Amino acid sequence: MIAELLCVLGDAAMVLSYDEDRAFAALSLSRFDSVGSARLDWRGAEVLQYSPAFDGGELRKLLGGLAGPDDLAIVFWGNLAVPSIALEAGLVAAHGDAVVACCFECWIYLVDSGALIEFQDGEGFTVGRVPC
Repeated sequence: MIAELLCVLGDAAMVLSYDEDRAFAALSLSRFDSVGSARLDWRGAEVLQYSPAFDGGELRKLLGGLAGPDDLAIVFWGNLAVPSIALEAGLVAAHGDAVVACCFECWIYLVDSGALIEFQDGEGFTVGRVPC
């Protein structure tokens, strides 16, 4: 499914190198502790919103309130063997259904606003500010 998403996005999405992935992770995911192997520990972070919905429409709604369409978004997948991608937040929103269909969990770091969206399939979205 992720390969199909990349085909649709074409040159609008950049597949990150390992070093680029780790640099963006250091600014976002790595600033959280984890609960288990694939969930962020939001204690101590500013949680902006929780949504029990887990579909592309809800992702579009969340992105619309957090980022402009041209803002940089980094999508980290739950499977570390799959490279992260960088693209405009508007494209993540436009392809929200495909993004959530690709995985059981993913994280979308909105570089310009410093917000992070965590998606857990079957549980919904958690949105918060990345701790300093």
